[in-house]
Amino acid sequence: MDKQFYIYLAIMSLITYAIRAIPLVFINKKIQSFLDYIPYTVLAAMTFPDIFYSTGHLISGIVATIIIIYASYKELSLIQVACIGCFVVVMIELIL
Repeated sequence: MDKQFYIYLAIMSLITYAIRAIPLVFINKKIQSFLDYIPYTVLAAMTFPDIFYSTGHLISGIVATIIIIYASYKELSLIQVACIGCFVVVMIELIL
């Protein structure tokens, strides 16, 4: 059984690697613009569901999300977007 497991693991690893590597090999011109969006997509995938419930009020999470999406659209750096989001949440929590 252990031998079969390692064979399956190797096959899954090769397929997963191929899915990620093949586009990077054949699309050399698009790589720069593609890599510019990776930090935002990774941050969004990791944090988006928790944004709304990690604050004291749902309203502050929603408003901060709208503002940081706009700040991201304006191509601010990742640090600036995070700081703006934190600042907005603190200000709304103080008001509420």
